[in-house]
Amino acid sequence: MTLIRLCLAALLCCFATLSSAQSFEDLVAQLPEGKFPERAAVVAQLAATGEPRAVGVLELLLEGNLHVLKSNEKVVEIREVGSEDVAFDALTAEEYGIVPRRGSTKIRVNNGLRRDIRAAIGTLTLRSPDPTLRLAAAEAAFSAPDPGQLDLLRAARTDESVDDVAEALDYAIAATVLEADDAPEADQVTAIATLREMGNQDALSVLTPLLQATNPVLATAAAEAVEAIEANQRLWNMAQNVWFGLSLGSVLLLAAIGLAITFGVMGVINMAHGELVMIGAYTTFFVQEIIRASFPGLFDWSLLIAAPLAFLIAGLVGIAIERGCVRFLYGRPLETLLATWGISLILQQTVRSIFGPNNREVGNPSWMSGAFEVGQMTITYNRLWILLFSLAVFAILLFVMKKTSAGLRMRAVTQNRAMAANMGIRTGWVDAMTFGLGAGIAGLAGVALSQIDNVSPNLGQSYIVDSFMVVVFGGAGNLWGTLAGAFTLGIANKFLEPYAGAVLAKILVLVFIILFIQKRPRGLFAVKGRAVEN
Repeated sequence: MTLIRLCLAALLCCFATLSSAQSFEDLVAQLPEGKFPERAAVVAQLAATGEPRAVGVLELLLEGNLHVLKSNEKVVEIREVGSEDVAFDALTAEEYGIVPRRGSTKIRVNNGLRRDIRAAIGTLTLRSPDPTLRLAAAEAAFSAPDPGQLDLLRAARTDESVDDVAEALDYAIAATVLEADDAPEADQVTAIATLREMGNQDALSVLTPLLQATNPVLATAAAEAVEAIEANQRLWNMAQNVWFGLSLGSVLLLAAIGLAITFGVMGVINMAHGELVMIGAYTTFFVQEIIRASFPGLFDWSLLIAAPLAFLIAGLVGIAIERGCVRFLYGRPLETLLATWGISLILQQTVRSIFGPNNREVGNPSWMSGAFEVGQMTITYNRLWILLFSLAVFAILLFVMKKTSAGLRMRAVTQNRAMAANMGIRTGWVDAMTFGLGAGIAGLAGVALSQIDNVSPNLGQSYIVDSFMVVVFGGAGNLWGTLAGAFTLGIANKFLEPYAGAVLAKILVLVFIILFIQKRPRGLFAVKGRAVEN
């Protein structure tokens, strides 16, 4: 019926204008003229122009915001600015100034004309040459199904060649068929099957009311579809939890991998490790501030510039801590813990004095912004890049430890310090470089964490306890154990959170680790060596 009304309106318009072609601006100027049938004819002609601006004009008309000024007969949009009504040109958005009371006349619409306007907007968007607009129109039709647009949707589906848009139109047609009271039963059953294939929460919201349908055939088909969708969603929710767990695990891995060296390899309880992570995050902030002020075109490169600087600065701070304090406390774990805790407070206050106590903004480069979907899973680019970055850091560190001369010396000192010293290895130099390496990796963790967390003087405190848990659970000094521990605890946390909450989930994980360490004091992967007990 809507299509018939539009055709009749177009014919009326053709007769009224003696088949003369009119510009888009002229058609907009004719909207205030005549009665509702003549206005419908103008709406049909606006839709026939294919002009992108017509959508905005028709939406204003549908919302009741389109007026005509009495002073110059201009068609305008009236916006309320403060306590005044201000007129803006409906086509160019040019401001005409404040409209006095009764200075304009509203272009009125009735229910029949509203249906024509919606159909015209649907025609303009569904027939748009831009597939993005067609997709948006199809999704809008699904969200607000209107049986009056069913013929229009089917016609658009017949002509559609883009797969994503065609699929969206299928779902919109299915939702519209189920909304129509006079749709044939066979069409409704087919629509239910289509939404079953859709299989997400939106389809579930359309199908759930049909469980109460008086027609037993529809109620049964809807019940089977709902059951299938819910089963499918449980699988996708499980996959989403695994992804969230991997994402959390990558963060824990970055925060803990440096600690695995200083605590696991050297046996030093470094309570300032979280502040080394914080230094990396503030290095990223400082680099971005310089780029914003002087080289804005390099912003997408800011993290690549900040990463080596963060590694260098945090590594130098770590070497200073080892040379200035920790080297005098080897073999005295309690004193080391207290000393590094004091250093952590000094570092926090230093950062507060320089940058202030408030959170600092660190932006995401364009290549880390946005998200994409895999089935019904949403994966954000920043989390994906952090996962890949953490694995890359792990692989490089593993290579350094296993395949380089420096790594060989580190492992030698770890396994038997006295024998390594007798073989000519400078154990003091190895201690400083090892501590610096762990601190530098903590700085890299800060670069990554700046993209997903608040950069503040307390940033490191959020990860220090979890980092120790990962290292102890995986096995002190074993990098593979740190990798396994990080991802195991990350996934366990995310599977427990829906049932126990975030805080209780962490408590349960801590209890599990305590019980686990009672059975395996050296963790999942124990380091073996002649002097490992010392």
